[in-house]
Parts: sequence; structure tokens; C-alpha cells
Amino acid sequence: MTTAIEQLRQAVKQAERIVFFGGAGVSTESGILDFRSVDGLYNQKYDDPPETILSHTFFVRQPEKFFRFYRDKMLCLDAKPNAAHKKLAEWEQQGKLNAVITQNIDGLHQAAGSKKVLELHGSVLRNTCMKCGKRYDVSVIAESGGVPCCTDCGGRIKPDVVLYEESLDDAVMDEAVRCIREADMMIVGGTSLAVYPAAGLVHYFKGNMLALVNRDATPLDAYADLVLHEKIGAVFSML
Repeated sequence: MTTAIEQLRQAVKQAERIVFFGGAGVSTESGILDFRSVDGLYNQKYDDPPETILSHTFFVRQPEKFFRFYRDKMLCLDAKPNAAHKKLAEWEQQGKLNAVITQNIDGLHQAAGSKKVLELHGSVLRNTCMKCGKRYDVSVIAESGGVPCCTDCGGRIKPDVVLYEESLDDAVMDEAVRCIREADMMIVGGTSLAVYPAAGLVHYFKGNMLALVNRDATPLDAYADLVLHEKIGAVFSML
């Protein structure tokens, strides 16, 4: 791994406009479960599959069961940023990193100090009344029981996360594409590149260096200039 790390280090040093695209593997090293690994949510047993519970239809029809699962498995409010989050924030402060594009919904990039974070799937930290639009902090969801309702109008509060059957935010996607097109280096980390349309963003990159850092192989390994099959926190701690 030493040679690959040195190659990555040199590429970062030479780059002027880095964009980072990350997935669940960035957060697992902070203690947050992913979905598809052996220990992930998809391999745990519930009355309904997690992908069903986290769908728009289930949220509308069975909100009590949705929020029971959501509080139990989706809110990891004690998690702290790891080496990857911190290094990315450091690069941004140095003027080398233009944007973090993330599939994660935990807010750890911002907690580490990153400012330009494009959250493709939203954030558990933001919540909105579906009826009047009033905003609520995540504590309202975490500390409530049953279905959380607006204190002003009584409407149901929905986490600002993209559920299955829902579309990604067009403005966020457009900005992600713009940042990728302008980058001279793209680092993809902690993602299996299996979730579309997010995974398709990689194809907009036309810069000099595409680096993939993921524990397991991805469908785009052959497309990359540099591939490291390692945990992203371990790699970033050496950069």
C-alpha cells in the first residue's frame, strides 16, 4: 500500500481543484452502520426489510414503524468525525478542495469543519413540517415518541432525507456535476458505486486523476487512474 499512498499523496500535492465523492464507508469508521456490508442494515432482521421501511410509501402509510426504525438505526448522534472527514476539511481550508459530495446523511463532514458539502441524500440534522414548512432540529425527532408533529400546526414532521421512491434534489445534483466537471482531481471514497443516480456522477469527471479508495472492488475500478482497496480512514490518516 505504501507505493499507492505515495502516488495519492503526490497527486493531491499537484492538484489545484480536488472534489471528493464519498459514501457509507466514510462514516462506518465513525461507528455508523452502512447498508450493504455483512454487518449492514440490509443483513439485519426486521419485520420489514430496511429498504421497505425507508421508502416514501412506508413513511406515509406506517409512520409509527418508520420512526421506530429511524430513531433506532438512522440517528447516530454521538458519532464523531474520523481521519477522512478531518483531512478533507483541512484540504478545503488550504484551498485545494472545492467540494465534498456525499451520500451520507450524518453531518460529520460539517462537524469536521467542511463548508462546501453537497448532501445528495439530505441530512438527519434537518427536519421539516410537511404542512407548514417549519424547521426542526434533530433533537425533536430523537426525543419524541411515536410520530413527531409540528407544535404550530400539528402536521407531521419529516426528516430532510431522500427516501426510496423519492428523487434527489435537482439543484444539489446540478451543483455536484458542476464541481466535478471543474475539478482536476476526483477522489471517490468509501462507496461501492452501486447506488444510482449518485454513482453516475463519476462519469462527469474529465480531469487528470481519478482515485478510488474503497475496502472492496467497485464497478469503476478499471476506469480509475489509482485504486486503493483499503479503509478510507487508514488511507487518509497517512496523507
